[in-house]
Amino acid sequence: MVGLKIYVEGGGDAHILKRDCRRGFSEFLEKAGLKGCMPRVIACGGRRKAYDDFCTAIGNNESAMLLVDSESPVDQNCCREKEVSKWDPWQHLADRQGDGWVKPDNTCITDCHLMVQCMETWFLADRKALKSFYGTNFSEKALPAKERSIETIDKQQVYQTLENATKNSKKGSYDKGKHSFELLASIDPACVISASPWAKHFIDEVKKKQGIGRV
Repeated sequence: MVGLKIYVEGGGDAHILKRDCRRGFSEFLEKAGLKGCMPRVIACGGRRKAYDDFCTAIGNNESAMLLVDSESPVDQNCCREKEVSKWDPWQHLADRQGDGWVKPDNTCITDCHLMVQCMETWFLADRKALKSFYGTNFSEKALPAKERSIETIDKQQVYQTLENATKNSKKGSYDKGKHSFELLASIDPACVISASPWAKHFIDEVKKKQGIGRV
């Protein structure tokens, strides 16, 4: 039996960035409690490529999950159910202009997951890791208020606040190509899970599929 593969948006077209993307997500998942039961992370580059590759895997009867940015706020109709396993990211992706994706046959709603509103949103959950990574002159004051739900922060504001917080730092301004996946590997999944219900849903479902926590 082929093990679980997670088709992830990220890594662009460059081989080195795809390698860094795989490594970043893999290290994040290991720290989230999947060490020894790791799925295979497939860095697909663009979001459409991630969807297409996921559909191909499903068509080949592979065990697969899709993980992409929501790119925008998720309508409450997609996640109004108290039972998180009934949240429907496919509805968001079907309705979103620029996507219009159809849920493939032989899949369930827990095969698809969203980074709300983008991967960089997760970084805002672990300010300690950001300060450690960027070092001298990192400006935490430039980040959104701690009390604010990170999933409500617009994608462009996430990028802008990261740039403002890091522009005078030792490493310089946040650079998606140079910094993103190294940062992903450094943040604490517990912080992300606590701050992002969609991230918690993703981690919980990966663990279920990998048989973690089952008697």
